[in-house]
Amino acid sequence: MSYFYLALAIIAEVIATSSLRATEEFTKPIPTLIMVVGYGFAFYFMTLALRTLPLGFTYAVWSGLGIVLISVIGIVMYDERLDLPAVIGMGMIIAGVVIIQMFSKIVKH
Repeated sequence: MSYFYLALAIIAEVIATSSLRATEEFTKPIPTLIMVVGYGFAFYFMTLALRTLPLGFTYAVWSGLGIVLISVIGIVMYDERLDLPAVIGMGMIIAGVVIIQMFSKIVKH
């Protein structure tokens, strides 16, 4: 269940962060509400994941996948473009998460 909770935390964080831009400096109530609730759910589900997953691993996966997903949303919703160094860096983040998951002793296999 911990990985499920971590996935929910990541989804909630991505929704909240995606809404942040739409708040227009907190002048739009609906996106602001979505952002606040999303971050609340993100941290709640992250605490549930932390019942059995190590903090460092949980945060690495949460933040790493969040960065990549937010970048994809930026491309799709806001017509943002990533340059080659950004793509390489995100690839390295994904590789880091995979390496931790596959080889680290902090994660129960």
